[in-house]
Amino acid sequence: MTTPLHLAVALDGAGWHPAAWREEGARPRDLFSARHWAALVAEAERGLLDFVTIEDALGPQSTAPDGPDGRTDRVRGRFDAVLLAARVAPLTSRIGIVPTATTTHTEPFHVAIGIATLDHVSGGRAGWRAQVSGRRAEAAHFGRRDFPVLDPEHLDDRHVGDLFEEAADAVEVARRLWDSWEDDAEIRDVATGRFVDRDRLHYIDFSGRWFTVKGPSITPRSPQGQPVVTALAHARVPYEFAARSADVVYVTPHDREEARRIVEEVRAIPRDGAPLKIFADLVVILGADAAEAAERGARLDELAGAELTSDAAIFTGSAGELADLLLDWQRAGIQGYRLRPAAVPYDLERITREVTAVLRGRGAFRAAYEAGTLRGLLGLPRPVSRYEEATTS
Repeated sequence: MTTPLHLAVALDGAGWHPAAWREEGARPRDLFSARHWAALVAEAERGLLDFVTIEDALGPQSTAPDGPDGRTDRVRGRFDAVLLAARVAPLTSRIGIVPTATTTHTEPFHVAIGIATLDHVSGGRAGWRAQVSGRRAEAAHFGRRDFPVLDPEHLDDRHVGDLFEEAADAVEVARRLWDSWEDDAEIRDVATGRFVDRDRLHYIDFSGRWFTVKGPSITPRSPQGQPVVTALAHARVPYEFAARSADVVYVTPHDREEARRIVEEVRAIPRDGAPLKIFADLVVILGADAAEAAERGARLDELAGAELTSDAAIFTGSAGELADLLLDWQRAGIQGYRLRPAAVPYDLERITREVTAVLRGRGAFRAAYEAGTLRGLLGLPRPVSRYEEATTS
């Protein structure tokens, strides 16, 4: 029997191809509207996907490794992902919503209450894609730290290590803050005039290299207890960060054998708690058949003036062929996929209406949502507050 796959989509503007905003049906005038984003998330929910992620960063999109590229022929600019997620969450009912929030230059207290608020607003469907920022141009927005210019060909190992150590501390602070209110801390007893039980609110007293945070949070414990933490990882240091800090990791293999090697490497890293969920990222260009998909890809490349490149593998073909690949990589240990539609709404609709139908026909995807929380959809347990455990032991 085939084990059901988890499916998510990564949403970013008009899509992941730089010329997507120029494709017929793209509606570029709507990119900076709540209507655009609400329609995309609603379509993902109609397809019964586990969750959507929303991209974000501390600088505008750029083809340059560090700093703006000066291009005017590509989408530039984004909404704040956490605020956008809070806007679209009430318009959906079952799908998980996972905005990106950066761990560098931002205070984990602010991120923690933002994601916890999203979990309340969505009724337990929130997640967080924790992301580092190593660019000097982005550090200049804050003026507190001076980073070297980022050179992907000659990465400063110490700088990269520091970024991910800081990210791990940021996630740890957030998790402690999410636990700092026990589940029954809110009494709301009108007769006695007691709204909260102060004994069930806890200082977290975190002190580390990067942060010192007293706590407790200002936001009561959310429906999931702890929202789902996710991370994108391409190499050993981010793999270790994901194993230490995340619930879901997105990896970027380019074939089945590389997928197997990555899964083995990630699984060998020591970890506490529930096993890490391993998703593979894929950019997808879809068509009725392989020829039509290739024609679409070539047309988009021509508009962009260059062939599409990506950190993730680029799939071009039909819904059935994509389903074949997903099931093949599943046998290498991949448990789910975060698909990056090359252009929306076209590729998103092919995912939600065709790819899911093919997988469902093969017994590899759900016919209905089986849980009301993102943790439930992913098969992750709801954690008990660490402070509740301490006070009851």
